[in-house]
Amino acid sequence: MTTERITFTGHSGEKLAARLDIPDGPHLATVLFAHCFTCSKDIPAARRIAGRLAAMGLAVLRFDFTGLGHSEGEFSNTTFTSNVDDLRAAANYLASRDMAPDMLIGHSLGGAAVLRAAGDMPSVRAVVTLGAPFDPGHVTHNFDGALETIKSEGQAEVCLGGRPFTIGKDFVEDVAGQKLAPIIGKLGRALLVMHAPRDNVVDIENASAIFMAAKHPKSFVTLDDSDHLISRPEDAEYAAEVIAAWAARYLHLAPPAPPIGAPEGVVRVSEADPNGFLQDVNSGPFHHTLADEPLAYGGTNKGMTPYGFLSSGLGSCTSMTIRMYARRKGWPLEHVWVDVRHNKVHAQDAGTGSGDRIDSFTRVIHLGGKLDSTQRQRLLEIADKCPVHRTLEKSSEVITELADD
Repeated sequence: MTTERITFTGHSGEKLAARLDIPDGPHLATVLFAHCFTCSKDIPAARRIAGRLAAMGLAVLRFDFTGLGHSEGEFSNTTFTSNVDDLRAAANYLASRDMAPDMLIGHSLGGAAVLRAAGDMPSVRAVVTLGAPFDPGHVTHNFDGALETIKSEGQAEVCLGGRPFTIGKDFVEDVAGQKLAPIIGKLGRALLVMHAPRDNVVDIENASAIFMAAKHPKSFVTLDDSDHLISRPEDAEYAAEVIAAWAARYLHLAPPAPPIGAPEGVVRVSEADPNGFLQDVNSGPFHHTLADEPLAYGGTNKGMTPYGFLSSGLGSCTSMTIRMYARRKGWPLEHVWVDVRHNKVHAQDAGTGSGDRIDSFTRVIHLGGKLDSTQRQRLLEIADKCPVHRTLEKSSEVITELADD
C-alpha cells in the first residue's frame, strides 16, 4: 500500500488534509471514509480499515473535516451541513482523478454524514456506518450544561475526549434540524450498519432505527464489546474484516488478470501490526487471512503460523487430488479429510543417512464411504501425486529481489 498525503479545497475554501491509501496492485474501487465527531483521519480504526481495504485492491481517502486534525479552518464555524459539504468536496476531488467513490464509510457522526451525502453521489454503490446516530442531534448530549451558554452567547467551550472544542450556535441548531429517516429510506444503496451493544456514547438503538428505516439490501453486524471509538486493535481488525468481506459482495469487484509468470496471481503478505508479528495475507482481492505466531513466541495468535500455512497447503492439495481421482473413477468416496503434523527431525531418522535436521510432514488420510481395500490403497498412492507433495519433496528455487520503493 502506498499512502499519498494530499490536500483539497473544502466547503468554504480552506485546504483539507487527507491521506489517500492506494493499493500496490490493481485498483478495483474507491472508498471515502468520514471520521467521528471531533476525531481525525488518523484514529486507529480508520487506519486499520483503510489498510485492510487497500490490501484487497480498494483505494481509500480519509480526510480531516474543516478545523480538525491538519485541516485549515475554524471548527467553531462548522456545522453538520458543512461536514456533508466537505464530503461532497472530497468526492469531487476523487472524481477529478477518475476515482469517484464507490463506497462511503462513516464513523459516529461521520456515519450520519455519509447517509446524508450518499444520495448526491451517483457513483456510490454501498454505504457503511460505524456507531452512527440515527438522530444527528444526539451528539449534543455530549455538551453537558453548555447548551444554554451556546444559545445565549453564541458559542461555548466543551471538553470532548479530554480536549477543549468551541461549539457554535449554528452547529447546535443545524444538527437539531436534521431528519435522516426519509433520506435513509430513499438511500438506494447497499447498507451495512455496524454498532457495539455496549456503546455508551451512541446507544445501539440508533443502529436499530437506521436499519429499520433502510430498505434492502441491508446488513446489521454487532461489534460485540467494542467501545465507541473502536480503539482496541482486535475490534478494529474485526470491523475491517467484516467490511472487506461485505464490500467484495456488493461492489461486484472484477478480479484482475494474473501477471505474467504467476498463473495463480500474486500472494501479498504485509505487516498488520509492526509491534508484533501479525500479517495480512492476500491472494488477489477476494481471499484474505491472517498469519501470526503463538503467544509464547511473542505473537498474538490471531492466525496460523507460516508452517501452519505450509501444512494446510499440503493437506488441502492432498484432499483435492484424492477427490479428483475418485470422481473421475466414479468411486463411492463420500468424504475425505487430512490431518497434517509438522516437525523438525534429524535426517538420519528419516532414512537419509545425514545428521542434519530436516522438516518432516506426517499426513493421516481419512476416507469415508463404501470403498474396498483396493480402492483405499490406490487413493493412498494417489495422495503422493499431489503437486504440493511433489514440490515439498523436491528442492525448490526461491528468487529474492529488492523492490524499488
